[in-house]
Amino acid sequence: MPGTLYLVATPIGNLGDLSPRAAQVLSEADFIAAEDTRVSMKLLNHLALRRPLVSYHQHNRASAGPAILARLLAGESCALVTDAGTPAISDPGEDLVRLCADSGVPVQAVPGCCALITALAVSGLATGRFVFEGFLPVNRGERRERLAKLAGEERTMIFYEAPHRLRTTLDDLLSAFGDRPAALCRELTKLHEETLRLTLAQAADHYRDREPRGEYVIVLAGGEPEAGLSLEEGAARVLALRAEGVKMKDAVRQVAAATGLGRNELYQAAIQGEAP
Repeated sequence: MPGTLYLVATPIGNLGDLSPRAAQVLSEADFIAAEDTRVSMKLLNHLALRRPLVSYHQHNRASAGPAILARLLAGESCALVTDAGTPAISDPGEDLVRLCADSGVPVQAVPGCCALITALAVSGLATGRFVFEGFLPVNRGERRERLAKLAGEERTMIFYEAPHRLRTTLDDLLSAFGDRPAALCRELTKLHEETLRLTLAQAADHYRDREPRGEYVIVLAGGEPEAGLSLEEGAARVLALRAEGVKMKDAVRQVAAATGLGRNELYQAAIQGEAP
């Protein structure tokens, strides 16, 4: 019978956050699949463990995934770990889970740290309903297009960002959503952990003359639903988005989500307004 794939959450900074169960699974697994074997080796050394390591990451998943699956089908057990946090969240672990699910290999989660949940909890923003967007596209045009699709989002939004792109991303968020409450969380659970609770404009100003350091989680307040907008006003807003290069269906979706107006009615009104 096949072995089991264990998704083992690892600390995002403080090694004391590793659970006893996670340590036990790591010690008993036949082998460990790691995003970066050098990073995982430090954790294993901390635990005084010696286990076989294989590499599994974004760039080798097409070949490494089937190789790991073959070993699981042969009866071995595997602990999948990412550099920090929960495997399969914003990393290629989801592909390996899918391979196992399709092949009848048991998958068990060993829960623990997750940067997005940690940041949400300390943000001071609404936690009842939220959406995780992960890393935004590096290309600025694609990034703005993604943000445009979120224009009507009322849930709290969570983004990951690297320090060298933080300033540009803050500017794009401010442009897409206007000035609204946010929390910038960096170096979570580490020595220099910091959470800034401010507005997007204040965040952009804060980092104008400061060098961003560490990996960031940006938690952004959702928008308030607009009410009382007429169909003609909604269509005008759709056409304004179209003038900015947003696709018609995306513009209609955004305005409908923000105003409560019907998509079909908005689409027809915008088409009529766009016609020469």
